[in-house]
Amino acid sequence: MYKNYKNLVLITGLLALIVVALGAYTRLSDAGLGCPDWPGCYGFLTVPKHEADIALATQSYPDMMFETAKAWKEMIHRYFAGALGLLILGLFVLAFLKRQYPTTPVKLPLALLLLVMFQAALGMWTVTMNLQPLIVMGHLLGGFSILSLITLLYLRLTAKPIMGGDSGAKRYFGLSLVALSVLIIQIALGGWLAANYAAPHCSGLPLCNYAQPFSLSSVFQLPLEHSNYEFGVLSQQARMSIHLLHRIWALVTCIVLALIMWKIYSQAYSKKIKNCVVSVLLVLLCQISLGLILVHLYIPLGVALAHNLMAAILLLSMVKLCYYLKSRT
Repeated sequence: MYKNYKNLVLITGLLALIVVALGAYTRLSDAGLGCPDWPGCYGFLTVPKHEADIALATQSYPDMMFETAKAWKEMIHRYFAGALGLLILGLFVLAFLKRQYPTTPVKLPLALLLLVMFQAALGMWTVTMNLQPLIVMGHLLGGFSILSLITLLYLRLTAKPIMGGDSGAKRYFGLSLVALSVLIIQIALGGWLAANYAAPHCSGLPLCNYAQPFSLSSVFQLPLEHSNYEFGVLSQQARMSIHLLHRIWALVTCIVLALIMWKIYSQAYSKKIKNCVVSVLLVLLCQISLGLILVHLYIPLGVALAHNLMAAILLLSMVKLCYYLKSRT
């Protein structure tokens, strides 16, 4: 039973990563409103394919352009997300039934269940509020949060304590949380950039080629009075500023993570912690490279998708490091 539960958690984690990838692909290919209703598609449980159904769909939503390819992208994402929700429900039910055993966490599966329910609501609001940027960013962060909690649950079930405790490295648990917080801010800024379609509005390296001045106040402007936010509604200056701030904070993130990882590595004698630090640095290097390639090649879809997934992997690498630094012998 215990081994089967661990395997189920691992499968759930892999599915969560697929759902995050599908969500990023749907967003990056401008298919977020491929189905203008929720949870179905133009009033159907699947994408309409017969001429009569398509005619009914276009009649019901005259302001939307029906595109089969975009609709399927959105619905496939929903199908996988629904399967993930059922798996997380299963994790909670199994944990609750075995709650008398100290090796079976119950609070984490409960937190996961509540989070996935809220994530489903965000998915609905993303569509019904026509890609309102704050909701879109929240939906992205929700997916990353679900991945992080599943990772923590898997570590709780599988990670063995570090012999001797590695007191030298564990003194820097607080610093590791600082690094994690800086990274989360960067991911949120990336989500805000994507939600406002700001990626094409800052070309050139290291700064934008546009002559417009940077405006910090416009970065956090909330566009609340529009009926449809697809393709962005903020000014070019605002979107350029959002993109530029994402780059500036990326530099801050790189410096903070590099310094803190070096400090932890230099004080650690545990191979587990050292391997975690090396993993963080390697993934960070890959993420920097992907970001540079993304700008240089003017945002190809495949590289943009890899950039999203690498951000998730970097976050999980930091979560794993923080877990080992916090865990007791």
